[in-house]
Amino acid sequence: MAAAPPVAAQADPNRVAAGDAANGFQNWLAGFRAKAVSAGISAEIVDRELAGLTYNPTVVRLDRQQPVNRVTDDPILPGYLARRLTPTRIDPGRRLALSLNDVLVRAEAETGVDGDIILGIWGMETNYGGYTGDFDAVRSLATLAFDGRREGLFTRELIAALEMIDRGLARRGQMVGSWAGALGNPQFLPTSYLKHAVDYDGDTKANIWGSRADTIGSIANYLKEYGWVPGVPWGVKVSLPSGFDRDAVRALTPPTECTRVYAKHSRMLPVSEWKAMGIGIADPKGFPSDDVLASLVEVDGPGTDAYLATQNYRALLGYNCSNYYAISVGTLGDIVGTSRP
Repeated sequence: MAAAPPVAAQADPNRVAAGDAANGFQNWLAGFRAKAVSAGISAEIVDRELAGLTYNPTVVRLDRQQPVNRVTDDPILPGYLARRLTPTRIDPGRRLALSLNDVLVRAEAETGVDGDIILGIWGMETNYGGYTGDFDAVRSLATLAFDGRREGLFTRELIAALEMIDRGLARRGQMVGSWAGALGNPQFLPTSYLKHAVDYDGDTKANIWGSRADTIGSIANYLKEYGWVPGVPWGVKVSLPSGFDRDAVRALTPPTECTRVYAKHSRMLPVSEWKAMGIGIADPKGFPSDDVLASLVEVDGPGTDAYLATQNYRALLGYNCSNYYAISVGTLGDIVGTSRP
């Protein structure tokens, strides 16, 4: 999911259970109405879209079931990749790599973003549009904002969803997606849609639901805005020499965002320095250029699968801040990209 926020500390789980959720939700909507109108949404749209809206306990349950910390001695990555890099995801990606190559080439030329990676994100998010979710986004976002665990985030997303409708960018019937309000083929949250979605097929609307071209252009635009560097791979799988001194390459400053994910990263060093330390290549595409900066990532801890991750890997973390996600997207893109002309 684009710009997926990190899981925050749990709010008081008794907030809704202690009172009447239905009445409390309706009271919250009344207060939210003033915020939405003051943000520039027409009162008519606010009243129309919030009319009859009800609290959805399912999305709250799903939100609270998200894993925060998983403690295990077993590597997670191999199983994670095995469950996702299946023929049902790879084969359609290979077909699209052929049939949509012209659009992918255009996106590469205009944004610098690798078309293989665009397919990797699209495939990992919704299996190329095969499943985009069936939750009413307005209801989900309102419920999550009312719940309070991440009230500020979901209040902003709800206002953005109403802005999309108010500006005629999407119909309420299109605003169906994941339980957390992510929409369309690339699973953009409403704020991401407003900032990054683009019209790529020339019909004047950024249709991330039904237009393959708009989907490709929008994902490319998103990654460009998150610092994608043209001509640089996302990363490569590597092997470490015996006795490798990890402390010598540890990050010198602690991360300030996405902290649990970046805690797995060393500091960024030129590929030439990694080679000089005896790191070997375990990837058929070879090392990036010697001057490319990369960090060492052992996602399951020292002694597990290791990668050199470039700035473009970090752009993928801007889409979804998970090392497992970034590696799966990059790996899927590498696989399906071999089918392109």
